[in-house]
Amino acid sequence: MGGPDGLRHPRPTVLAGIRSEHETEDRAPWCDQPMTTSIPPEWPHCGHGADPDIDPVGCRGRRVEPFAECLAHLTDVDRTAYLATLSPGADVDHRGTTFAGELLNELFATLADPGTHLSKLGEALFEQAEFDCHVQFYRAEFSGRAGFDGAKFAGKFMSLEVKFDSLASFVGAEFRNAASFAAADFRGNVYFDEALFCSHTIFNLAVFRGSTGFGGAVFLGDVRFYKASFERTVMVGPLVSTGTLDFDAATFGTAVTIEAAAAAVYCWRTRWAATAALRLRYASVHLGYAVMEYPVSIATHSRPFTSDGTAEPGLGDDARARMMSLQGVDAAHLTLADVDLTDCFIAETIHLDQLRLEGRYVLPLTPSGVRWRGGLPTWWTPRRTLIEEHHWRASRSTGADGWTPAPAEVEVLEPVALAPVYRQLRKSFEDSKHEPGAADFYYGEMEMRRHADDIPRSERALLTTYWALSGYGLRAARALGWLAIAMTATILLMMGFGLPNEPPKQEITRERVGGHWKTIIDKPDPKNPTGDRFTGKRFEKALNVTLNSVVFRSSGQDLTTAGIYIEMTSRLTEPVLLGFAGLAVRGRVKRGS
Repeated sequence: MGGPDGLRHPRPTVLAGIRSEHETEDRAPWCDQPMTTSIPPEWPHCGHGADPDIDPVGCRGRRVEPFAECLAHLTDVDRTAYLATLSPGADVDHRGTTFAGELLNELFATLADPGTHLSKLGEALFEQAEFDCHVQFYRAEFSGRAGFDGAKFAGKFMSLEVKFDSLASFVGAEFRNAASFAAADFRGNVYFDEALFCSHTIFNLAVFRGSTGFGGAVFLGDVRFYKASFERTVMVGPLVSTGTLDFDAATFGTAVTIEAAAAAVYCWRTRWAATAALRLRYASVHLGYAVMEYPVSIATHSRPFTSDGTAEPGLGDDARARMMSLQGVDAAHLTLADVDLTDCFIAETIHLDQLRLEGRYVLPLTPSGVRWRGGLPTWWTPRRTLIEEHHWRASRSTGADGWTPAPAEVEVLEPVALAPVYRQLRKSFEDSKHEPGAADFYYGEMEMRRHADDIPRSERALLTTYWALSGYGLRAARALGWLAIAMTATILLMMGFGLPNEPPKQEITRERVGGHWKTIIDKPDPKNPTGDRFTGKRFEKALNVTLNSVVFRSSGQDLTTAGIYIEMTSRLTEPVLLGFAGLAVRGRVKRGS
């Protein structure tokens, strides 16, 4: 098999952490803009460094009562006195404060439980605070509201197994470096609306027990929810990620809507325990082995997820969601709308006959136009196929031109395995009363049967004849072409051998039999033609015979012995070819009953 876990399509390794300090970060220019504003905060602020001309507000940090300065600008003596008043589980309010150096570590060390050495906070208010240092929360516990609205983190934000017992709010926060909420336990509601993440973001193993908000959030890198649990989340997004949005092995416990514009969306082994709607833009969607207990729909969202309606930057020009894999998925509850299936692996999908394709979906097409086959030019009519058929045909020694080859790590399936896939897709369209849409899948099924190595030669010969004469009853032009050839041959043979020079005349004779006269009317057999056989008069007669043969009627003309057999052959073959053409037209225009 091609990829890890026995998958034919590879998937990237889920990040277990964040980048080291030696790795460079690709950040957008606005991630390095100054964090200043001339609007004073709503709380009593420090005002340190205020200048009427340059910075009338000064330091925005919340004053530490009973002092006039914020925690960052307290003297060492005053800071020590303030920290001495704190104990594990205490409420803290340091809105607008700038944390640099070891200041944050000193604060959390004061709030640490002496027995476990783990920090415990009550209500923690850090709105609009600026963290110019790396932030590390290891198994910290916020028993009250944790407010980080508008906070700015210049260094890495690393939290592991942190518990938020109440509301956790990061609305409008900016993470200028890598951020991790690995194994976080959000027991209340949590909001990241309008937050900006300038690098990779980790929510692996996080538990979201309440409402979750990511509306307007922007991730300038990968964001991963590997094995995360969304117990009561009803909406994720709309958000934008210039990298991968990873829900591998995540669990959704209630009905949820996911709206995202991302380069890729991974849902390998994701479990939906209720209905789900994924409205995506630009994303390559990997859905392998996902578990769907209720209906799940994946659709391309037509409008951008931006407030001003402009296209999301950095994600390309084609906003259509692209399905990449349905391997191992039970498609009984799956609906795909307006998606691109050009590179999607569909084989190994369970209950594929119950998959619903709606809207303007796209499937890979066959090479079209004049192609060379066995040294002879042939005309290829475009039809919708599967990427697996492309891979198989591209792997053949002949006729591989124009087909998409399989990547090196992908297993190429043989026709015997692809025929049932086409059969189930055909049934899906037929069950939804979309007969014309099922035609291409029927053609693909017959092609795979014809090339399969598990059928007798007689059956392969029959299928090859059916394909050559009418394209399995789906190529009207091919059947009409053969009909024209057959009619032309019939006309020429009739003119050359089937029509006598002159129709035989009746001969009347009288014979005396036993004293009575008996009248005998006889007509001699037509004689084989001689002389000039290809005349306008003979052409008219031959055409009359041929046209009657097409509609399975006898012309009633006198024919030579050869002409009788020619007409019999014509009456047998030409109506069949006409029927093939009619069948092909019906297959393309039939409405579902």
